[in-house]
Amino acid sequence: MKVILRSDVENLGRAGEIKEAASGFARNYLIPRRLAVEATASALRWWEKGQERRAKLADERLAQARELAQKLGGVSLSFSRPAGSEGKLFGSIGKSDILKSLKACGYAVDKQAVLLESAIKQTGEHEVELRLLPQVTTRIKVTVVARE
Repeated sequence: MKVILRSDVENLGRAGEIKEAASGFARNYLIPRRLAVEATASALRWWEKGQERRAKLADERLAQARELAQKLGGVSLSFSRPAGSEGKLFGSIGKSDILKSLKACGYAVDKQAVLLESAIKQTGEHEVELRLLPQVTTRIKVTVVARE
């Protein structure tokens, strides 16, 4: 089934693209969540009218993301958490902790942008990748120290 993507969908495409998707995936996931619309004749005419506007908006988003990535490149976050004698934390530091700390520093980042495979459970320095857009990524340094 041909669909017009309204939002970026991982492993399928970016907003504004016309893609071929499995009919079940389109009917049960993409369309109900308003991530895509079916590519009918009227929808295709609407898509063609807004193509220039979408390109302009995409360029603006890309420029903003690159600017934010440049600012975030030098950011270092520090956390103090209770830990055992071997440096293992009694809790952990997850995406939400990193987001709260970034927000406190004045940076607005989506939760999906933080690429953290598993929570940080050890003291020391760690690097966390932030994917602001598929083509714009940056790394921040996260330092965890033991609190007594």
